[in-house]
Amino acid sequence: MNMKIIETNGITYIEPVYGATSEWYFGMDYEHGDLYEAEELFNEGNNVKGRKLCLVHYPDGEVFFPVVKTEGHYSEKPVFFDGGIYMLDVDFSNGSIKIVRFDCNDHQVSIHTQLPLTAVTDCYNLQLHIRPLTLSRQRGSEFEIVWPQKISLSIENHDSFFLRDGDRLFFNRWFEEGEGADYKYWEETIVRDLNGNVIEILSGDVMQMPNGEMWHLK
Repeated sequence: MNMKIIETNGITYIEPVYGATSEWYFGMDYEHGDLYEAEELFNEGNNVKGRKLCLVHYPDGEVFFPVVKTEGHYSEKPVFFDGGIYMLDVDFSNGSIKIVRFDCNDHQVSIHTQLPLTAVTDCYNLQLHIRPLTLSRQRGSEFEIVWPQKISLSIENHDSFFLRDGDRLFFNRWFEEGEGADYKYWEETIVRDLNGNVIEILSGDVMQMPNGEMWHLK
């Protein structure tokens, strides 16, 4: 079998874009770690060189660079929603957060939404989610939806937000007890409404598939 060469400008690992079919993959470099680590370096007066991010289309292997690696900027993992791939472009130098859209049909890049960097306390766990397209952040027991609404909730320390489905917010909660041979670890899925009320507790995990169907793994 012939081996296809994919020119990704030095990015040697790609993974599926969340929410997409098997058509789209992405890769990033981690020169400054994650987004929050890059923010800390910038605030300490260090030079943030930017992050390289590529999109790769399957099966042809065509490569796109929708967010140009720019000094003082940093990006996060993209998501697919409604025919486009969306990604964060945080501009530390000019104090802005841009949600950039790459159109999967005509491959045009546009700014979908722009927010001031002051809209968030910091960039810790600042991420895009679906559905609908949602920008959120979490630190410990504090969870925020930053955009398109502005919502703040108090959650448990072992809760991690991973999925939105309309007015339902899904959090993974982990437990552990005992030591050695008696050690036990398990997880639950906590479903909250937009007011933070727990409306359902599910054993195991929940996944949203590319076609929008919800799978409950238990």
